[in-house]
Amino acid sequence: MLKKTLLLFAAALICISSFAKGKKDITVVFYNVENLFDTINHPDKWDEDFTPHGKLKWDTKRYQDKLSKLSYVLSSINKSDLPGIIGLCEIENKTVIEDLFKQQKLKKAKYGIAHSESPDKRGIDCALVYQKNAFKYLKHETINIEFPWEKKYKTRDILYVQGLVGRKDTLNIFVNHWPSRRGGQEKSEPNRIFVAQQLKKAVDKIQVKNADAKIIIMGDFNDEPSDKAVKEILKADNNSNVDNPKALYNLMYNLQANNEGSYNYRGDWNMLDNLIISNSLLNGTKGYKTHHDAGRIYRDEWICYKNKNGIFTPSRTYGGPKYYGGFSDHFPVYFKLKL
Repeated sequence: MLKKTLLLFAAALICISSFAKGKKDITVVFYNVENLFDTINHPDKWDEDFTPHGKLKWDTKRYQDKLSKLSYVLSSINKSDLPGIIGLCEIENKTVIEDLFKQQKLKKAKYGIAHSESPDKRGIDCALVYQKNAFKYLKHETINIEFPWEKKYKTRDILYVQGLVGRKDTLNIFVNHWPSRRGGQEKSEPNRIFVAQQLKKAVDKIQVKNADAKIIIMGDFNDEPSDKAVKEILKADNNSNVDNPKALYNLMYNLQANNEGSYNYRGDWNMLDNLIISNSLLNGTKGYKTHHDAGRIYRDEWICYKNKNGIFTPSRTYGGPKYYGGFSDHFPVYFKLKL
């Protein structure tokens, strides 16, 4: 009995020690997975198209194929280790997240999930998924978006998650999926400006309490780094102000300036998927940090479609009602945190 107790105690110490040391490198990913729906018709959501008898003929075979393909993408971003922190958008519910991370390529990492149902009428949500030995979950909550000029318009919440990496490094993570550009950039921009204002308030609230707070903002903003909502309202750009720990730095800004993008619309590249960090993750002296040119787009040829002009674009699942059987209409974006 004593021997068994000692063995259990030793195992517990190893587990605690393993988390306390943390992973030396943590790959942080954001991926818009393009409408990851289950095949069930939920009466409170506009998901009828994503059913076996719906317009898109979304059945179990197609669903399982997409899960498998997404798992291959996520497991290929870092060849030496699975991502430690993954932000997702366009997922229907917690069940589809669980199904994705039960896939053979991902299940060994034993991921945890932070997720809340969004009021979006289409039923798509944001989520954060994390390796439990890389990120110790503390709490999560949502920032609900209610437009004063359009009370009935429901969009995705912003998901806020707080957790620990390493011994006592607190990360504050915001996962976003801002309103679309439907109706055109000019007409739809006020919606994204309003969302940016709500996000900025939440960030300011954290930084008032701790100017050196480590913050990661990720998501499909449906705006590019140089657009007003991101650059002027959120105040995230490519200017690393060493003297201001509260400054926000967009790791994708310079990539956009080089005409790169995570989404291709009618032949034009758009950097809609943003990775923004607080200055404390660039110029801080303790704990995890990253560097100015750490932002990456994952775009290996095997997840691409080669168009008639020889350009490789994201291989999507659907184009309108037509089924292509691809991965997603967005490329994942990522960076590494290092000790």
